[in-house]
Amino acid sequence: MEDPRTDGAGSARQEAQAAALGERVDRFVRDRVFPREAALDGGGAEAAEALASLRAEARAEGLWALPLPAELGGGGLSFAAYAELAEAEGASDHGPAALGSAPLLDVTMLARYGRPGVREAYLKRLVAGELRTCYAMTEPGVPGTDPSRTATRAERQPDGGWLVTGRKWFTSGAAGADLVTVMARTSGAAGDREGLSLLLVPTGSAGFRVVRELPVLGTPGQYEIALDGVRVPADHLLGEPGEALAIAGERLRFGRTLRCLRWLGQAQRAFDLMCERAATHDGSRGPLADQQLVQAHVFDALLALRTTRPLVREAVALIAAGRDARTEVGLAKVAAARMLQQVADSAIQIHGAAGLGPDTPLPALFRTGRAARVLDGPDELHITSVARRVLRAHGRTGPPAPGP
Repeated sequence: MEDPRTDGAGSARQEAQAAALGERVDRFVRDRVFPREAALDGGGAEAAEALASLRAEARAEGLWALPLPAELGGGGLSFAAYAELAEAEGASDHGPAALGSAPLLDVTMLARYGRPGVREAYLKRLVAGELRTCYAMTEPGVPGTDPSRTATRAERQPDGGWLVTGRKWFTSGAAGADLVTVMARTSGAAGDREGLSLLLVPTGSAGFRVVRELPVLGTPGQYEIALDGVRVPADHLLGEPGEALAIAGERLRFGRTLRCLRWLGQAQRAFDLMCERAATHDGSRGPLADQQLVQAHVFDALLALRTTRPLVREAVALIAAGRDARTEVGLAKVAAARMLQQVADSAIQIHGAAGLGPDTPLPALFRTGRAARVLDGPDELHITSVARRVLRAHGRTGPPAPGP
């Protein structure tokens, strides 16, 4: 599998190809995915049917799993090339799932750190959309910014396997997942940065259960899960024992950058809706587009979009080149989350009461932006981490930056 950190000699050609693909992806998401969002959001049989139909259409049009390895059934685009179309795909929360790129992060990490038997058993099925995965790191009562305090434990068994006990929450998509990557303590005590490991847990295992759904600002999709003495085979350890923080840090930087690209797409969608509303509707004093305060919203939103996109692209370039991207990812994540919230908020303001109701995607886009400033590392974590790193480079010492 191609490492997203090393694009190879064909990267320029791939990026040109991706630009053309981007137009096709944009049309697919706008014409096929947007109209089915209500059904997809509703869950149940109707959502499953809509998603299956979209996936069949994506395959038929040659748009399936574009950034996933060709040898596994994907399109083979490098990460840098995929970034050219990720915004268009991510304009809908359902775009990555409909187009088959949703497992990119899990496929990448499993290909890099999974044992041969695990890779053979799961990778092709993940790319084909036959299996779904999720990631469980955060725990009730434990600060998500300090994974060293992880309470979930995995004890080595005589046959070399593991017995996992603990609880996780805010685990995205856990109810429908077939596999969950779990961070657990395999040695040491709470507070030690050593002794944490990652285990790939089949959700059909005895002792695994979904405790409850945890709607985020009313939006479903997050869950609390329990692992009550779940037996995990020895070869389902990712990497080596004690490597969890290093692997998780790599995973988080890659995943946050992917989400930033998708947030840009969602913010662009909100911006387009705002401009369309301003250009086609009249207020009590004439066309909305002629009002200076409306024009200020448009300007500020465009400024936020245009200044955030280069930060995200810089993070993409560093990750694609295999370079240290911690500072750039931290900047991009905070900027993109704030930007999405700001642009969606302005779009709602221009729509008035219509922007608060179910007839536009604006409430969902706003919720995504607001939640993004807490989930996947709160703003404060990234601000502190980046500032400490910059100050250390200027000769100021201090405690290590928090988090993986």
